[in-house]
Amino acid sequence: MVPELIFVAHLSVTVGEPIDVGEVVDGHRCLVPILGGTVEGPLLRGRVLPGGADHQILRTSTLTELDARYALETDAGERIAVHNMGIRSGAEVDIDALVRGEDVPPDRIYFRSQPRLSCAASRLTWMNERLFLGSGQRLPNSVELDVYQVT
Repeated sequence: MVPELIFVAHLSVTVGEPIDVGEVVDGHRCLVPILGGTVEGPLLRGRVLPGGADHQILRTSTLTELDARYALETDAGERIAVHNMGIRSGAEVDIDALVRGEDVPPDRIYFRSQPRLSCAASRLTWMNERLFLGSGQRLPNSVELDVYQVT
């Protein structure tokens, strides 16, 4: 049986200036603060709470590993923990432009992720029992992420 994807929501995640930690044991590390944002979709609506961060490792000049942890709050006040792991890759010239904070057309960057959503609210316990996929785009001041449930 081939899985299908069900659109859950679009997340517009506002991000701060990256903190360049430098070359460490596991690669070139950068931390990107998560400042807030919005969640809009047929299965989920609310906001991105400030306080999270994306812990990135620049593996090569064309590949970045992403490991973001943050929280959402629905319009009804339910809180959802997000652990989103993914990769972003593209031509070196395009990755350099992203690092400089420039806008790069989304079709020139491969940005996919595996968000894990966890929630204690009984109405949303289905999230704890499902897998999700994300398709993203990095803009100068935000990350735009479409989240899909895998059936």
